[in-house]
Amino acid sequence: MLILLNESYLQALDKITTSNHWITLVVMFLLFGIVLLKAINLSRLKGSIYSLFNINFIETESEEKTNFFDFFQMVFFIFSVIVISLLIFNFKIYTLPTSDASFYSFLSVFFSLFCYFLLLKIVEYLFIQVFLIKNEVRFFIISKSRYLNTISILLYVAIVLSQYTNLKHPYLYYFTGFMFLIRFVFHVVSNKNLIFKKLFYFILYICTFEIAPLFILFKLMF
Repeated sequence: MLILLNESYLQALDKITTSNHWITLVVMFLLFGIVLLKAINLSRLKGSIYSLFNINFIETESEEKTNFFDFFQMVFFIFSVIVISLLIFNFKIYTLPTSDASFYSFLSVFFSLFCYFLLLKIVEYLFIQVFLIKNEVRFFIISKSRYLNTISILLYVAIVLSQYTNLKHPYLYYFTGFMFLIRFVFHVVSNKNLIFKKLFYFILYICTFEIAPLFILFKLMF
């Protein structure tokens, strides 16, 4: 009986070790992403990290006519999608302990989110090109993207702390919800003139491009 218990314990331990192994590789890959961003443009990386508290950085980004398809922003885009995918995957395992915790299961979450965010970015880019003369529209979309960059860095730190310290997982999810709420508030405040002038279109945009697709994705994942 004792031998069977020991064997079961070793099998469980081996499973946990294997699971943590690929998560560690993903975390290290994200760290490499930060190093790459630093090598590409250190000042832009610093500006992205503090963009929630530095509206001048976003105004500069908007005035310089930077776009999603520059290399720096593409790396940051992949970084953000991986971070959010890890959070959703972690939450899925936490709420559904019997679900598959393999790397391939994580990849399905990542590719789903990647396709969603990529399609959204393409639509937003086309939207900017059509309304290029309206700087406030460009600022609206760029500020949303840069704020996501900021909280992605903070959430990456939170994931590391949750994964390799005694920080309980619910705190990670509370912090994630809080950060997305902060992002929403800052985004509304920094674009208040445009939003309140076009409140109906803003609500329509949020429901059509932000809430509905994510709701469908969560229904498919859980």
